[in-house]
Amino acid sequence: MTPGERIVAWLRASTAPLSGEELARRLGCSRAAVWKQIGALRRLGYRIEARRAHGYALAAAPDRLGPAELAPHLAGRWRDIRWLAETDSTQRVARELGRAGAPEGTVVIAEAQTAGRGRLGRTWHSPRGVNLYCSIVLRPPLSPAAVPQVALVAGVAAAAALAETPGLAPRLKWPNDVLIDGRKVAGILTEMEAEVERVHHVILGIGVNLNAPRAAFPPELRERATSLFLATGRRVDRAAVTGRLLAALEARYGRFLEGGFEAVRAEWESYSCLTGTDVRVASAEGEMAGRVLGLDTDGALMLARPDGTSTRIVAGEVTVRG
Repeated sequence: MTPGERIVAWLRASTAPLSGEELARRLGCSRAAVWKQIGALRRLGYRIEARRAHGYALAAAPDRLGPAELAPHLAGRWRDIRWLAETDSTQRVARELGRAGAPEGTVVIAEAQTAGRGRLGRTWHSPRGVNLYCSIVLRPPLSPAAVPQVALVAGVAAAAALAETPGLAPRLKWPNDVLIDGRKVAGILTEMEAEVERVHHVILGIGVNLNAPRAAFPPELRERATSLFLATGRRVDRAAVTGRLLAALEARYGRFLEGGFEAVRAEWESYSCLTGTDVRVASAEGEMAGRVLGLDTDGALMLARPDGTSTRIVAGEVTVRG
């Protein structure tokens, strides 16, 4: 964390004001340097009160997802948060960090993206300061063929984390969508750099619509997308939801590495909105219709065909038949 972020974390954790002398001692700098850091934090929107003969106290903080804001909500080992006010894509930043040797669990979070990316080259709409846009560096000991399962694991984690918000019943739509009331609330993207049999790193991108109002979505998305705010009528604590998501993901990712997708398959099925429904699937092999049986042990979609046969689908776009 930066010196300013450390000051915020200390003030947030303290039950009493902290003196400039104490902050200077912790930072290993002068009181004048502390004063400059306090001024910079105030310009960023932190309301820090200076109480005579007592010290500094944090009265209010801006709604952002920086390391200091997330620190109280992080329960696992993934605590290396790289926060950006704006970037073109957290996927690009995380990919560069992965190439530079960033450790597993490094998390890139941006308040806004100018070129956020979704699956199949689509754009991920990324208005400022209302949602979660993050990418995580992972280094799983997997073959490249098994990497798509990481997205399924992330979907389970996202659904479980969102289900902790009262009034929400998230569902999973294979392969990578999280829905609330039939509308998309979160999406997942995995990209990797690998050799024939060895994965160097995976960049897991997760976008979750948290506090976006209807007007924040472009017209073409307003009937197909939603946010936690729209679903509940209440603004959510973005830092708390992000902390729950990272904890849920770290736990399920660990189970997945130990036991494969089978270790989380039953939980995925419990959130599925497709099992037992009639669908059409568009894939590289063409379009086919059938009824969803569920997922197999590798995360492929199992489809019962009208002729009585079953088909295993490893990639495709699913549409529920009306």
